[in-house]
Amino acid sequence: MASAKIDNDDGPACPICLGQFNIPRQLPCTHSFCQSCLQSYISTKVDNKSTLKQIECPLCKQAACPSRNDQPTSQWASLFPANTILQSILPKTLNDNRICDACNTEGVSVLAKGFCTVCEEALCEECLNFHRKQKVSKNHTVITMDELLSNPQNVLKFADTFNCSEHGEGIKFYCSDHKVACCGTCSFLRHKTFAKVVDLKEDILNVLKQCNVAKVIEDLKNVESHLKKFYEMTESNINTLESQVNALTDKIAEVRRKINAALDDLETRVKEEAKCLCKEETVIKEEESHHCLSLMHAVKNSYVILETFLLTEKMTSQLSFYYTQIRGKFDNTDTVKFQLEFAPLVKSILSQSLGDIGNLVTIKCANSFPLLGLQKPTKVCQVEKADVIKVKVPDGNKPYYTGITILSGNRVMLADFNNSKYILLSSTYHFISSFTLSHKPWNISVMDNEEVAVSLLDQNKVQIMSIRDDHITPIRTITAKHVCCGIAYAGQNTVVISGMCGSNKYYWGLLSMNVDKKSFHQFDCAGSYFNHVALDKDKTRVYVTLPGSNSLLCFDIDGNRQFTYSPDNLRWPSGVSVDWDDNIYVLGYHSRNIHQLSPDGSVIQVIQDGVPKNPRGICFDKSKYLFYVTNVSDADNLYVYHFK
Repeated sequence: MASAKIDNDDGPACPICLGQFNIPRQLPCTHSFCQSCLQSYISTKVDNKSTLKQIECPLCKQAACPSRNDQPTSQWASLFPANTILQSILPKTLNDNRICDACNTEGVSVLAKGFCTVCEEALCEECLNFHRKQKVSKNHTVITMDELLSNPQNVLKFADTFNCSEHGEGIKFYCSDHKVACCGTCSFLRHKTFAKVVDLKEDILNVLKQCNVAKVIEDLKNVESHLKKFYEMTESNINTLESQVNALTDKIAEVRRKINAALDDLETRVKEEAKCLCKEETVIKEEESHHCLSLMHAVKNSYVILETFLLTEKMTSQLSFYYTQIRGKFDNTDTVKFQLEFAPLVKSILSQSLGDIGNLVTIKCANSFPLLGLQKPTKVCQVEKADVIKVKVPDGNKPYYTGITILSGNRVMLADFNNSKYILLSSTYHFISSFTLSHKPWNISVMDNEEVAVSLLDQNKVQIMSIRDDHITPIRTITAKHVCCGIAYAGQNTVVISGMCGSNKYYWGLLSMNVDKKSFHQFDCAGSYFNHVALDKDKTRVYVTLPGSNSLLCFDIDGNRQFTYSPDNLRWPSGVSVDWDDNIYVLGYHSRNIHQLSPDGSVIQVIQDGVPKNPRGICFDKSKYLFYVTNVSDADNLYVYHFK
């Protein structure tokens, strides 16, 4: 497959087709796409058996709803607002070859000099003057190419021509507390309690100063530069793959040559040695054969004489001689066999089937790519409660969500301990489907291939479920050695489980989903029946909560304890998870707080504001930079936190 190419001189391009924008449409997340590309993407999400209410951004997966979602999905792309900035500057970046749309309708090609944000048309100088004189269009905002491109900050002068994606109104205000431009309705509904909401036209200079547009543009260009380096590195890797294939085949040929040479040498040597040995052994065996025939004739002669002359006593004495000779022959004569004895290495190869003498292995090495100048998420992540979601499940009794995980498409899956159910929610937290079990689930972890693993607390088992087309289907059940509470996916169809294995005895272990492969690490500690487990990004560290001892334990993957975290303000730790920086988050069930730790176990901060009573499960949605918390006190509510 040919890779797309990049060029420093290229202008804005559609992230889907990677080509020049054609009628760019902007989603609420500010990402823009060609109208046709966006419509094709929407079409792939349409299911004839379901009603589509919104879509996800192809890039960031944030929810996006058109202004009229009651219209046919075949028209949705046109219902998203046009990105007039991209549509305006696009001709300038393409060698000034944008043609006046008005003149072009009459078959005349004249270079455009400006763009009307209302009519969404490029206009030449003559059409611009005429456009400004017409009664219906004299108040339209027209952006000239020179004015627009002379300074990127000039774009903000036309802020009122851009509509709010939610309310369809012009952008007229700026909230400095939330650092967002908004329409009049947004200002009233979401920012009225904040004093720092200003009119863009009245205080544009201060707004520009606060926004620090130049710095943001500089950072974006820095990100673009590093992405270009990453792209070049990836392209370089692609270019070397074919040469690696040639090198592999050359290596096999070299191995074959060496093996053939060794076999040829072995064949010559064995043939010569076998001939010599055969000659020596043949002489010995011929002598033994001749002696045996001699005795046979002597015996025959003896019983002929005995029949004729009745020399019984004489022949009886000869019998003893014959028996002695026979015993001597059998005791000292061996059957000779020649056998080829291979070296241990060759024996090992021959013991395998032909297809097992070698395999192609793909090795993925982490790139030591220096992202200098890129601003990484701060280790001290300031969080705020973003929302409290009421989980509405049809015909459901009071739930107790002990486990939570994130599936593809930002869908949320919950383990309902009280009702012995799995609950599947959409990215907007609407109920999709459920599955009722005969046993109580405790924790849940997403695996590969649209599968999840769930610990069944009262059965010492792990249940594997398939989540395809939003349907939950059981696949198989694996029996664990002890009570199974915590569960986390470790890759390669293996999960880490944790639980109780005796009085004040706990364990965590690796459990394979495909073969009967188990490894357990036991430790003594005062604890509780209900614990949780998590892994770091590299699957090399295991974190286990022990409520009874108010502790978080950290082990390496071989079972060696790395550290123990047990401060006074962490009481009855329950759920545990890690973020994109491998920081650890532990829920305090009785202390009603969230402890953020660095990967080495040192405390970063303790989050208390907005934490529900008796928090139980926690899970990070790393694509959205937010995390979810379940609780016991108001169990049917899902708490959603995002980072400031």
